[in-house]
Amino acid sequence: MVDGIDGDTGPAGPRAKPSRMEIRTKGLAGRTERVRREVSEDQVRDWMLAAARAAGGKTERPTVVLDVGDVLSITTWFIITSAGNSRLVKTIADTVEEAVDLADGPKPLRIEGLDSLDWVVMDYGDFVVHVFSDEAREYYELERLYRDAPVVRWEPEGQPEGRPGRG
Repeated sequence: MVDGIDGDTGPAGPRAKPSRMEIRTKGLAGRTERVRREVSEDQVRDWMLAAARAAGGKTERPTVVLDVGDVLSITTWFIITSAGNSRLVKTIADTVEEAVDLADGPKPLRIEGLDSLDWVVMDYGDFVVHVFSDEAREYYELERLYRDAPVVRWEPEGQPEGRPGRG
C-alpha cells in the first residue's frame, strides 16, 4: 500500500484534497446527465481497488496498479492488466465497469478501444484502466514506461490478510 493516500505525508506526498468526479446520473425523463460532485480520495481509492480486483479476478495475468500521480497531472492511478484473447479483454472491461458501478462509483468518462479489443482504455478521471491483449501489453510496455511510479499493493477479493496481493 502506498503511504500518503489518506492525507498523511509519505513517499507519495500529501494528498488531502477532495477529488472532483464527473458522475453520470439518470435525470428527469430518464435522460443521462453528468453532474460533478466532490468525493474523498478514500472513496476514489475504493473505486480504483474495486476495478483492480475485478480485472485481477478475470485473468491469470498480472494486474498491476501504479501510482502515477506524481508523474502525470491528468490522473492518479493506472490499472494495467491483460488477457490472452479479445473475448476476455471485453469481459474484463465489462466486469471492471460493473464492479465500479456496484461500488457506487462513476461510469467511465470515456472508453476507447472496444472496436479492436487490443487495448481498451477506461478513463475514470482519477484512475485509468488499461486492458491489453497479451501482445499489445508486451509491445507498449506501460509498466516499463512508468517504472519510476510506485506500485500500489492491493489484496484480491477473499484473500486472507497478510498475504501479498497481485499488485
